[in-house]
Amino acid sequence: MSETEESRDPQPERPTRPAVVRGLRRRCPNCGQGPLFEGYLKVADACPVCGEDLHHHRADDGPAYLTILVVGHLMAPVIHVLFVRLRPDPLVLATLLTLGCVALSLYLLPRMKGLVVGIQWARRMHGFGGAA
Repeated sequence: MSETEESRDPQPERPTRPAVVRGLRRRCPNCGQGPLFEGYLKVADACPVCGEDLHHHRADDGPAYLTILVVGHLMAPVIHVLFVRLRPDPLVLATLLTLGCVALSLYLLPRMKGLVVGIQWARRMHGFGGAA
C-alpha cells in the first residue's frame, strides 16, 4: 500500500468475525453488550451501552434473501426424507412443512439482519465509523 493510501485510511481495521457473531446474537457489533434491536426487526439508533451509532445500516432485503436461502437448504432434505420414508398424508406434510418453514424463518430473520449490520459495521460501510 502506498503512503498516500495509508494517509487516506488512518482508522484501524475492525475485526469482522466478532462483529458477525455479535450480530447473530442480536447484540451491538461494537461492544457486544447492548441490544441491536428495539423491536423484532427495528435496529436501534444507538447502542444504549456504548453509544455506537447504528442508524447508518442499510440491510434492506439482504436478510430476507439470506433467510430464504438457509431455510430452503435446511428444509429441502426434510421434505425429501418425510416424503420418501414416511409417506404422510399430503395435508399433514404441507402443514408440518409450512409450520417448520415459518418458525425457522421467524427465528432466523432477526439474526440474519444482525449479521448484515455486523458486517457493515466491521467494514465501515454506509457511514459506520468514518467520514461520510
